[in-house]
Amino acid sequence: MSLAVAIQMDPIDAIDIEADSTFVLALEAQARGHRLYHYLPQQLSLKAGEAVATVRTLEVQRKAGDHFALGAPETVDLATLDVVLMRQDPPFDMAYITATHILEHIHPGTLVVNDPVHVRNAPEKLFVTRFPELMPPTLITAEREMIVDFRARHGDIILKPLFGNGGAGVFHVGPENENLNALIEMFGTFFREPIIAQAYLPAVRAGDKRIILVEGEPVGAVNRVPAAGEARANMHVGARPDKSALSDRDREICAAIGPALRERGLIFTGIDVIGGYLTEINVTSPTGIQEIDRLDGTCLEALVWDAIEARLERA
Repeated sequence: MSLAVAIQMDPIDAIDIEADSTFVLALEAQARGHRLYHYLPQQLSLKAGEAVATVRTLEVQRKAGDHFALGAPETVDLATLDVVLMRQDPPFDMAYITATHILEHIHPGTLVVNDPVHVRNAPEKLFVTRFPELMPPTLITAEREMIVDFRARHGDIILKPLFGNGGAGVFHVGPENENLNALIEMFGTFFREPIIAQAYLPAVRAGDKRIILVEGEPVGAVNRVPAAGEARANMHVGARPDKSALSDRDREICAAIGPALRERGLIFTGIDVIGGYLTEINVTSPTGIQEIDRLDGTCLEALVWDAIEARLERA
């Protein structure tokens, strides 16, 4: 089949073509003969009840410095297309939520990946709390005393913003760290949402495993090892990607959450596992495809497109 595919993403000129998952999804779609369109999140509008976007035709190639070509801008009704990939990076803020409301007007007539309703209802650090038996001890609160008590009970803790991404604003706070109250005050100044606190997992020093799931089934993993002196294992802050196989515990976690992902139309997701504990379920703009492809000799982007095409055939 030849599909018309719009990709809602950040500026394509600024991406790292050796790491960006959206880029290889576009390459794979183009190789299959699908017509590609690109638009920025701010170019999405709701006009008289129709979800429209100012798009440009898109061609991609793996050539540094010359990896894309865009056509002239045109306004299209997204309901006339087959697929929209919602692939802009978080933060998961009101702009992100508004985009899901607009895209809800066309889904599932136009297949939005991932389902905008469930993207809105499944932010990374909240959706995971539906599986408390798989998680480390976790607290979500704006109450200072509850956070203080949580640290007293667990010693080492991690504090992070509820809707953050890429490791930004993540703090390791040990039992003797005198900055806890200042950090709580800082979070209260910059964020209206509660803080998320989790028991620190020393196993993070050996890596934070990113597992990619397609239709709720695990298809590959990469272990992200923190840089020296870092408590964060995000590749945005210098973590090293290492080859990693799926353990029995990883498969147990995936089996537990897989049905919930499939039921919600969350076709392409990524989960984070540290020391056998599930810490996040990424549904907004999962990454890690290229690293796994290189380390394992796979082509995960093909599996994602197989799943998208299968959904369209069943519709």
